[in-house]
Amino acid sequence: MKASITSYDTSEYLKDDKDIAGYLEAIMRENPALFHVALGDVARALGMAELAERTGLSRETLYHSLSKDDDLRYSTVCKILSACGVNHIKFGSSVPSDNTEAVVV
Repeated sequence: MKASITSYDTSEYLKDDKDIAGYLEAIMRENPALFHVALGDVARALGMAELAERTGLSRETLYHSLSKDDDLRYSTVCKILSACGVNHIKFGSSVPSDNTEAVVV
């Protein structure tokens, strides 16, 4: 019997802002190094045109910012998170226990 491999795209499972917020929080808790990739998943889930409209950034700016070769600007991250209704992200145990929550305004 031949094994088959199917493709998997996280963005297909991000149906609403609640899913997106939960996904980003899980990424920050489990593997913050993948946050940049996770924002790309969010962009694909919403569609770049929708994300551009919500953030007020151009599609070109978003494509450039979310590319693997670019460093994300804090202001861009804040706009994307705000556009998805994410007000804060809880960090995992890698953050000192006296600062377990980071607020994004």
